[in-house]
Amino acid sequence: MSGTGKTKWVLLALLFFSTVINYLDRQALSILATTIQADLKMTDLEYARVVQVFLFAYAAAYVMAGRVTDWLGARVALLLFVGWWSLANIATGFVRSAVELGAARFALGLGEPGNYTVGTKVVSEQFPAPQRGLALGLYTAGAMIGATLAPPLIGGIALTYGWRSAFWITGVAGLLWMLAWWWAYPRTAQVPAGTPQAEAAAAAGASATPGLEPPVPAAPPISMKGVWGRLARDRTVWALVASRAVADPVWYFYLFWFPKYLGDARGMSLAMIASVAWIVYVAADIGSVGGGLISGRLVKRGMHPVRARLTTMVGAACLAPVGLFVAMHPPIPLLLALACVVTFAHLTYQINLTTMTVDLFPSRYIASVAGLVGCGSALGGMVSAQVVGHLVADGNFDRAFVLMAFLHPIAVLLAWTALKQARRSKMTLIGPQAAAVAAG
Repeated sequence: MSGTGKTKWVLLALLFFSTVINYLDRQALSILATTIQADLKMTDLEYARVVQVFLFAYAAAYVMAGRVTDWLGARVALLLFVGWWSLANIATGFVRSAVELGAARFALGLGEPGNYTVGTKVVSEQFPAPQRGLALGLYTAGAMIGATLAPPLIGGIALTYGWRSAFWITGVAGLLWMLAWWWAYPRTAQVPAGTPQAEAAAAAGASATPGLEPPVPAAPPISMKGVWGRLARDRTVWALVASRAVADPVWYFYLFWFPKYLGDARGMSLAMIASVAWIVYVAADIGSVGGGLISGRLVKRGMHPVRARLTTMVGAACLAPVGLFVAMHPPIPLLLALACVVTFAHLTYQINLTTMTVDLFPSRYIASVAGLVGCGSALGGMVSAQVVGHLVADGNFDRAFVLMAFLHPIAVLLAWTALKQARRSKMTLIGPQAAAVAAG
């Protein structure tokens, strides 16, 4: 099932902006942490607990966000998620203690994963296989744009109107966005999951996808009531979850620890870090869009869609380990170049893993699968934060860079395992022969 030419790109543009808002709301706390700690008289330990509460809620909610998305449909579900996290962000501007701040950020964590489960479902429903990688890359790029815009925008609002206003204004932006989504999303696209119409649409979409076989005829339609248990037992799903959990700590490391490395280990001032660190995240943006374009081009040349994603992921996994050379303390220009290669490679990998998931599973429960995979990402980030913290406790970041260099090769082996498992799965769109071709 693909959308009309104009509508699907309008929806993609709105998803891009919701992702920008998502990251602005998420990063507002970290940007204003020092100011908020002083105002609320919070210790560093209390602040760390607030961050952990958000991450715990974010990881747990990812699973249910996918289920809710498949149950309500993309249009209604994203209205619910954006409304929830926007109100939570506004509530952050009213807190008076560390406990209240933790409760507000816990609520934010419950809502934010829905942006990505809905985005995956919209791409699955609206875009054909050759365009899916690009579509996912474009809206995911909103996260990098949000990360780039957050420091000057949030900081500027806080300096002008006070730190509480930064949460109120960005929260209201989300509520205004909801009006555009409600108006733009076609009501006729909402087909209740599990109905004969939804099953027929999914089958038709699979048949129309170049290189994909239709679902195995012997497999009866699966009601949404039974989907959760079936997915939980599907080895393809868990191989994809494991691949994302292993790969994503690399991104979390470069997002949260690389600026600190520049200051602590390379002696750069805050002003210097602010003037150069953004380059690394621009490279991630290029990987987000470029990674989708690369696999899409391979599909247009006749390669099986799933194999095109895996081929691109293998290339990215071969590039990412160059981060190992950061441990050799190269000059700053070469250091930044190496970091750019790693972030470019990771986003290329991440986009194609997500696109491969869309290729493998029907749109009627794709958000549930995306929720499980996203939960793997969040859990991987939580574990890696603890590990990296121990590795760099004495200011020695070298061991962390060495560890990160090995993760993508392991992750791509897990993704390849997912395709091997797909030939035995009754939940995926491709049959045994296509799975064998895709896995190479």
